[in-house]
Order: sequence, then structure tokens, then C-alpha cells
Amino acid sequence: MINGTADPRFAQVQAAFEENFTNHGEVGAGLAVFQYGSPVVDLWGGPARPDRNSEPGGEPWRQNTLAPIASVTKTLAVTAMLVLADRGEIGLDDRIAHYWPEFAAEGKGDITLRTLMSHRAGIPSLAHSPMTYEGLLKGTPIFEAIAAARPEWEPGTDHGYHGVTIGHALSAVIQRITGLTVGKFFAKEVAGPLGLDAYIGLPSSELPRLASLVVPDDPESVQLGMNVPELRGLYEGLNDPESLTYRAMYGSMAIGWESADDPRFVQVEGPSTDGVASAHGLAGLYAALIEGMVSRSTMEQAWREHSSGMDRVLRVHTRIGLGFMLPGGPLFPEPAGPGAFGHGGATGSFAFADPDHGIAFGYVPNRGSELLEGHDLRVSTVVAALYRCL
Repeated sequence: MINGTADPRFAQVQAAFEENFTNHGEVGAGLAVFQYGSPVVDLWGGPARPDRNSEPGGEPWRQNTLAPIASVTKTLAVTAMLVLADRGEIGLDDRIAHYWPEFAAEGKGDITLRTLMSHRAGIPSLAHSPMTYEGLLKGTPIFEAIAAARPEWEPGTDHGYHGVTIGHALSAVIQRITGLTVGKFFAKEVAGPLGLDAYIGLPSSELPRLASLVVPDDPESVQLGMNVPELRGLYEGLNDPESLTYRAMYGSMAIGWESADDPRFVQVEGPSTDGVASAHGLAGLYAALIEGMVSRSTMEQAWREHSSGMDRVLRVHTRIGLGFMLPGGPLFPEPAGPGAFGHGGATGSFAFADPDHGIAFGYVPNRGSELLEGHDLRVSTVVAALYRCL
């Protein structure tokens, strides 16, 4: 049962969303699309908590259902930083060590905020001090591990996905500027004023709205990845504990998929991987980004290409702005417009904006992605339908 509404101009988007449930194994999900600041698609369906039998098939997905968004969380942290930069409270080319002196250790003194946000800082791995729940709860152990990290390459000379570290590094800087953690700053200055259902650190009062995750089968995911030529390098790296790919991803977290549905992790601040949102909340955030919440000049820097080519961590082609992924390569679904920017997550979530068409898009499911974030048939088919409508 699909609920919600879609403008008749976007009937193909609704049809593609419905087909995700019939043809692509979707369990529960929400989809929202804004055009020029107004919602034109707001759909949801399937069970939010298929393990709960209060209703046939489990507790149903509702308009305000929340779900973990994994790496899409990074763009919430990036938004907080862009707000500060737009206000002149920090410069994108300021050295991070100016605000966070401990960060200068191991030759990192000249790394700027721009270098970090474009995934060029060379500090993607915490394998020397993997992230734990206790570290997330306190925050400072993760900051200390990042400050102590030795760059994997000369900062600024190449790029590689800082999948685990970037959100926490941004949080450390934000805390030193504002006195607030990134989650509290985002809630106070972005989500609260805009009325967005998007969180870095979910309040316990919102837990009843949280969907439960359906975790993909790991051996199946590995086999799928090895069978996709453009992803083969990534999955070979993930199966090699000596590789930078492994050290930056699995080796940097003492937390795995087995903990993905533990509500403790969405209640603490995990600004790289543990945010929570509704589809409407994500689309609303990206609509605000292209409709004036941050100045056009600042946003043009954010969606301008800063890194492109073979990613040293992911071993796939990536294009990156300031904290946002850009079209080109498997991290961004085709046929998104050339001016689009956004991010995907391992939970299957995806959010992006296309300022040339006034489009903001949010997809939030509860079935994890079998492949690389952004490389998910459920998202790509809906995005393709959206551009046919445009």
C-alpha cells in the first residue's frame, strides 16, 4: 500500500517508487521531491518495523517515519559548517589547526577546512584507534584519534573518501567555534528553524517514529560487488585487511552491521554515519540549500568540483565538491544533472539537489543497500523517472 501524493506531472516518479516494492525488494520507504521550494512528491509505503506484529505485516511506514541515513549524515554536518562560513565565523581556507591546535600533529598543521571537506586531507583511517560506542558517547576520544592520525598521503595532493572521519573532524571544529557539538548546532540553527525532521543525535522522545533496519546479507553483497566491474576494486579492498580501503572503512570502526539496529547509535552523535531523517526532512534540507538558506556564492563553492578521479580509498571514480558527491562515477545515480550535488548512505538512503531544475530529493528506506552507497537500483530508477518528468 503506497500512501501520499504526487503532482500529476511526476506520475512516473510515483510509478517508479511503487515498482521498488514489486520489483526491487523494497521493504519500507519514504520519498519526497521539492521543486523550487514546494513539495511535488511525498510518498511512503511498506512496513517501518516489519518485526512488529501490531498490524498485518508489521508497523506501517508513515509520512513522518524516521530512519537511519548512514553517510548522508555527512551532509548535515557539512551544512552546519557552510552556515558558519556563510556568516563569516570561519573561512573555508582557514587552517583547521588555527581552531583546533591538537590537529596539527603528524604534519597536519597546514590542512585547511577546504582540504578536509574535499576529502583531500589524507586522514581517512582510524585503524590505529577504531571508533567504539563509548567513543561516540564521549566524543573526545574520536577527536583525539583524528588529531593523532598520520596522513596516508601528502595532504592536498590526492583525494580519498573520509567516510568515517570527516563528520567528526567537522564537529570538533564547530565545537571550538560555537561551544556546541555539530548535532546541537544543526538542531538549533538549521533543523529547528526550518522545521526539518533531520537529526545528528536523535532525541529519545522521537524513538517511537524510528524504523527498524533490515540488514543486507553480507556474503551476498560481496558477491554482487565483485560482479559489478566498476565496483570490483572496492570489494577487493574490503576483503584485504592490509589495504587502505579496509583500514579506512571496516578497520576504523569497532562497530558493524550487527549493531545497525541498536537505537543507542542514533541517539549519540555520529556525524559521519549515524544521522536520522525522514524523506521529507532530507528533501526539505536540500531545498533550503538551493533556496537561500546559505548564500548562492557559498553554495557555488560547495557544489564546484574540488576532487575528481580514482578515489584512493574506494578504488572507484569519484567527483567531490565540498562535502557533497557530484555526478560522475558510481556514487551518484544517473541521469542527475551536471550541476547536481548530494550523497548516499549504506542504508539505501539518498539525497540530492539540482539547482538548475530547482529540484531537491530525499529517499529514505529501511533495507540496507547491497552495493556501494549511491549505487542502488531503488534510487537510480526513481531518479531516472524524475528526469524524464523534467
